[in-house]
Amino acid sequence: MAQVSMTVNGKAVSGEVEGRTLLSAFLRENLEMTGTHVGCDTSQCGACVVHVDGSAVKSCTMLALEADGADVGTIEGQANADGSLNVIQQAFQDHHGLQCGFCTPGMVMSAAALLKENPKPSEADVRAYLEGNICRCTGYHNIVKSIMAASGQDVAKIAAE
Repeated sequence: MAQVSMTVNGKAVSGEVEGRTLLSAFLRENLEMTGTHVGCDTSQCGACVVHVDGSAVKSCTMLALEADGADVGTIEGQANADGSLNVIQQAFQDHHGLQCGFCTPGMVMSAAALLKENPKPSEADVRAYLEGNICRCTGYHNIVKSIMAASGQDVAKIAAE
C-alpha cells in the first residue's frame, strides 16, 4: 500500500492505495465521487474523463499514484460556485445533449477541455475532439450542438444528420 495525495476540485485529499489502483477507482471508491463513470476500462469510451493538471485524461488508464501531487478536476467540480450548472452543463440540458446520462460526465469534461483549447471550435473540430468519447443513445448531433452553444455560437446552422 502507498499513500497518495492530490487536490480534487480544489480540496486537498489523500488516501492509501495499492500500486495498481486506477485514478477512476480512487475517485469512485476512496473519495465516493461517483460522477466519473467507468464504461470499458480500456480507454475506449471516454466516460471516465477527468482533468489532471488542466489536461483531459481517461482516468481508467491512469494510476492513482501517477496523480500524486496533481490538481484533479471531476464532473462534481464543474458546477458554478452557487451550485448552478456551468455553461457547458446548461447547454447540454438546453439542447438535449444527453439521454441516459452515462457518457455525459465524460462528454462535459471533454467539452470543457476542448473549449479551453479552442473557445470557438467548428462543428468538425468538436466531432474530431469527441472521437474518444462514445455515446450509445444520442447519435452525437445534440452533443455537438450543446458544445457549440456553450461556445456561444449559433446552433441553428448545425446541419441535422
